[in-house]
Amino acid sequence: MTARRVPIFSTIVVLAAVATMIALGVWQLGRKAEKEALIAQYQAALQSSDVITPFPSIPQGFLFRATVYPCRKVIGWEAISGRSANGQSGYAHVAQCEGPYAMPRQGGVGEVVVGWSRSPDSPTWAGGEVAGLIAAGGKYGWRVIANQPLAGLQPMAKPDPADLPNNHLAYAGQWFFFALTALVIYVLALRRRRR
Repeated sequence: MTARRVPIFSTIVVLAAVATMIALGVWQLGRKAEKEALIAQYQAALQSSDVITPFPSIPQGFLFRATVYPCRKVIGWEAISGRSANGQSGYAHVAQCEGPYAMPRQGGVGEVVVGWSRSPDSPTWAGGEVAGLIAAGGKYGWRVIANQPLAGLQPMAKPDPADLPNNHLAYAGQWFFFALTALVIYVLALRRRRR
């Protein structure tokens, strides 16, 4: 009785899939290093005494930097879940502000978190200059978190770059595990086929 030959096409498909999964795992390891560098950059930005003003039109590169944002007029409010400076759960009050700078993709509107409260009711605040930090989030990928609460609200928890998710190591481990699992299953299938 002769042993069956290894199926060439199936082997090529499995090896290509395994190579792809390994490449994805290596890519995730690279993303982990990039994210760590970004978080370190944001940590350094928190320590910087530089104030970004006038406010940039595309602030993503300026996250976690100090700014003074002139809110010319409040055109809307949103209450979202948030934490106070002392860790209580409640509502962060976000003012939709008409700003002085050209932000065509945003229609000239920016978001300012003016403070925290237990109530979702909108506070009374007409606008003005807000000293704060440029943080990730919001409709446009950024918002200003006021350093001092406004409109009689309580202080918000300060944004922390360490809160940014960096789970790329776990993703890399998953891809490597999938590659190993695919190989083991294929080897077991070949053994069973030879019986």
